[in-house]
Amino acid sequence: MNWIILVIAGLFEVAFTSCLGKAKTTTGNEAYWWYAAFALTCGTSMFLLIKSTETLPLGTAYAVWTGIGAVGTVLMGIFFFHDPATFWRMFFIATLIMSIVGLKLVSAH
Repeated sequence: MNWIILVIAGLFEVAFTSCLGKAKTTTGNEAYWWYAAFALTCGTSMFLLIKSTETLPLGTAYAVWTGIGAVGTVLMGIFFFHDPATFWRMFFIATLIMSIVGLKLVSAH
């Protein structure tokens, strides 16, 4: 169950970085709404990360959380913010995904 919580925490990390990206491109009240969404998703992500570390090792949980956030944020950048999708970026995203899966496979929990 804590692995599921950890994955959800990682998805909320993607959400809070995406909110930050949207807030940078807007002005006025719309920007404040994006910053509010950033604060809410950031807090939720941190809370879920803390919950997942009740049984998962902290180092493993943190590495997986940041990995999910990194992969998700890069993919959000490619699909929604027009970041480049070069061969080397995709290659290293794939190695990061393999590392996250590998940490799950070798974890005792």
